[in-house]
Amino acid sequence: MATTTALIADDEPLLRERLRLLLARLWPELEVVAEARNGREAIELFDEQAPQVLFLDIHMPGVNGIEAARAVARRAHVVFITAYEQYAVQAFEQGAIDYVVKPFDEQRLADTVQRLRERLEAPAVPAADDRLDAVIEQLAARMRQQQGEPGKRAWLQWIKASVGQSIRLIPVEQVLYLRSDEKYTLVVWEGGEALIRKSIRELADELDPERFVQIHRSTIVNLRSVTQVTRGPNETAEVHLSGRTEVLPVSRSYVHLFRQM
Repeated sequence: MATTTALIADDEPLLRERLRLLLARLWPELEVVAEARNGREAIELFDEQAPQVLFLDIHMPGVNGIEAARAVARRAHVVFITAYEQYAVQAFEQGAIDYVVKPFDEQRLADTVQRLRERLEAPAVPAADDRLDAVIEQLAARMRQQQGEPGKRAWLQWIKASVGQSIRLIPVEQVLYLRSDEKYTLVVWEGGEALIRKSIRELADELDPERFVQIHRSTIVNLRSVTQVTRGPNETAEVHLSGRTEVLPVSRSYVHLFRQM
């Protein structure tokens, strides 16, 4: 079978590697001819290599994936990579653009590969489809709206952690709590535990405050996992979590968060 060429653009090296390995298994005839760390680099490499398929992360520093798609989309097939489900609009499924959500699901990526194969075999050039421009503009409008709303921002959606000899991408919604452990942070989620090098202070800035709250200078908890709060002496409290035996202390500085519970 004829070789198809592709470019992967994502600012996370491990995610680029993960996607490349999955594509090698699902689409052996696909040759990844270039990898980019941002949209500007993607455009430059596209002009050099002229790949047939682009895998573009929507959120990249500098020139983002949407801006890169504007520059090259009519000359190639575009697949957007996103960690945010709000960008997985219906137009992706019906139009000239596809998407995959991080962390990558192999079956979902297999569906994308199948659609790309069908489009490549079609006699018409898919980049000539006017729906492509419409979808790109719809995405750009969503991003402008999100960035323009006061206090609105894209919160952390997954956490990268070392588990044994492998790297695990942990969906944030599965995290029960995070606790500082000397130079590391312990991440406890539905599937186990892992240590990461990011500090509690950094995580507190990156997690959605409507879902995660700091209950101690060393602990952040997912409110969805809290089943009970027991009040203690001297304006303290203890948090009980679903399916867990340990009890997390709430310090005086944070006990006010639970006064209405």
